[in-house]
Amino acid sequence: MNSTSHLITADELRGLAQDVLAAAGTPSETAALVAASLVDADLAGHGSHGVRRLTPYLDLIESGMIVPAARPEVVSRRGATAVVSGRCGFGQAAARLAAAEAADLAAAHGVGVVAISECNHVGRLGEYAETLARQGLIAQIAGNADPTVAPYGGSRRMLGTNPMAWAAPRAGGAAVVMDWATAAMAEGKLALLRAAGEAAPEGVLVDAGGQASTDPADFYRGGALLPFGGHKGYGLSVLVELVGGLLTGTGVACSPAYDGTFGTVITALDVSAFVPLDSYVAQAESFCRALRESGPGVVVPGEPEAESRRTRLAEGIPVPIAVWAGLAGLASRLGVPWPDSSPGG
Repeated sequence: MNSTSHLITADELRGLAQDVLAAAGTPSETAALVAASLVDADLAGHGSHGVRRLTPYLDLIESGMIVPAARPEVVSRRGATAVVSGRCGFGQAAARLAAAEAADLAAAHGVGVVAISECNHVGRLGEYAETLARQGLIAQIAGNADPTVAPYGGSRRMLGTNPMAWAAPRAGGAAVVMDWATAAMAEGKLALLRAAGEAAPEGVLVDAGGQASTDPADFYRGGALLPFGGHKGYGLSVLVELVGGLLTGTGVACSPAYDGTFGTVITALDVSAFVPLDSYVAQAESFCRALRESGPGVVVPGEPEAESRRTRLAEGIPVPIAVWAGLAGLASRLGVPWPDSSPGG
């Protein structure tokens, strides 16, 4: 605990998030699912996708963009592929169904590919990739989002932050997980910097005039994020638009046809369709061990999140005071009891 955060257990935070969602008209089963997803992101150390998302989610409910009682469903199947419609409900419910469908298709065909249409923000892609990896599958997920990112060499918002995630199984139910925005920084992380009064790193954004900036507020005044790695991140972002945007009917972010949702495509490969799973996992674990032993600062993708989860389950989740105060105000508006919002309260 310090003056900039409020420490709370995962169970308590999950319960509070669920109460807020329920008060906004979300059925109990869906509220529990979404709350669990948000808190899992906070446990993993990715507060950009944690409970701070409740405020924009409630705004989307009020605007009609999120239909809280909607239930996703599989609307078509063809061979090893399927389409899930999110029915404009919570994206977490749609992504959970799509991941399960991809796993079933992979079990039957060796590979499963599922596109999600009418899909709102799904949260952290790594959550679903890791779930699939724990089932002996290699997962790849991509999703396009609203235009916030300038193309390489430009300064206008043309692309989404367009995240991607990969995961592969390790021993003991662990997984190698890589989840990243193709932007130099996810918008949610920029929002956290702004709330904390901190500067963004160089090379992350430009202001409304196209000039380089480290002030997060410049993005919200009409600036744009930049792709990571110059032309490399830009190229990946373009491909995410063509896959996540067009295969789902969502549209590319800068198109007048873009529907404002989060076009997501999940691919699952059954390792055992190619090589014995036990052999694969043993070799993957040996590889991970060799990587760690190659230098004192080397970690394997997914390990920082696993360590954060262990620590925060034991010690509590530090929620930034600005985020906590915002949630307290939201709860008050909905008539949901909320704990003392002061540090240490």
